[in-house]
Amino acid sequence: MTQIIYDGSYEGWLTAVFEIYEYKLKDIVFAKEEISNSLLFSHTHSVITNNEKANRVENGLRQRLSYHGFNNLYFAFLSEVEKIEETLFRFVKYVFASPINIEGNLSRSEVLNVKKAAHLTGKESHRMKAFVRFKLTKDKLYYAIVEPDCDVLPLIEQHFKNRYADQRWFIYDSKRKYGIYYDLENVSTVEMQFESNPSSSFLAEINDENEEFFQNLWRNYFSSVNIESRKNTKLHIKHMPKRYWKNLTEKIPNLNKR
Repeated sequence: MTQIIYDGSYEGWLTAVFEIYEYKLKDIVFAKEEISNSLLFSHTHSVITNNEKANRVENGLRQRLSYHGFNNLYFAFLSEVEKIEETLFRFVKYVFASPINIEGNLSRSEVLNVKKAAHLTGKESHRMKAFVRFKLTKDKLYYAIVEPDCDVLPLIEQHFKNRYADQRWFIYDSKRKYGIYYDLENVSTVEMQFESNPSSSFLAEINDENEEFFQNLWRNYFSSVNIESRKNTKLHIKHMPKRYWKNLTEKIPNLNKR
């Protein structure tokens, strides 16, 4: 068994695929940056991300897949479901071995599982576009904390860049410890440690003096448009799962209420 050590990036994974074929490696297991103790006695192969190798794999896949099928690979990778790298590699092997397009062959587990993983990421990306709640700091930076199941920041950055083009903003993924920052011109990736549930004293220190007022205003509006007699909790949770609530302004109690 060969353990492939790569940096966790999509380009790194594509480089690994190239080198698996280049060095004819067998019985592949992927690991991000460090060797798994459970595979201590297996052969290891360390991958250094190489854009030329990654592009060659990408170009080969583009020629054999539809536009949607090719994008599904990236979406599936971002899903971070268990053993997705191995699933994707089996999918790629099937693609390169087949003389015809294989995307519709859902009887093959690797094809079906890639499609499911891509759908999961797409769904999470769509939800994040609706569930991001910005707060304003004293230096006029709008920030939001999210904790999505999938790594969707690369997929939503263009949406927020277009929608909030005249504002500086920062969206932080507390699960993956990195964020995307927009400086009115470009979006850049920032790695940092930031609490998913910062204390009220910390927020009071960094937030704009009017931020609490506007948050409470939003909560009151949200409460006023909800008609109690038409309340459907089951449907509400379906569209807005509870795992998102801790970062939604309207789900945090009104700070002015006692």
